Amino acid sequence: MNRGFVFEGPVIEWRGPAPFYFLAIPEEDSDDIKFAAKGVEYWGQVPVVVSINGLEFTTALFRKDGRYLLPLKDAVRRRAAIECGQTLSATLRVGRA
Repeated sequence: MNRGFVFEGPVIEWRGPAPFYFLAIPEEDSDDIKFAAKGVEYWGQVPVVVSINGLEFTTALFRKDGRYLLPLKDAVRRRAAIECGQTLSATLRVGRA
């Protein structure tokens, strides 16, 4: 597994037929993640293991507007008490557990 990343970012809402929520990863960290993800990226997505508020889960990042977005499923948001507009600190490892 590649080295871990620790960062802070805002929780944003992406509206559509149903709202989706993401943690926006800073551009500097996104560039480092892109480099670390060489060889594990698939269809433009990067598999990751993430820890937020003591909750660890797996997901896949994707790029938008020069940075990665980390999807926050409803189950994760509820268990970790995450709300839109909140700034979160996260630990992320590229790859699968």
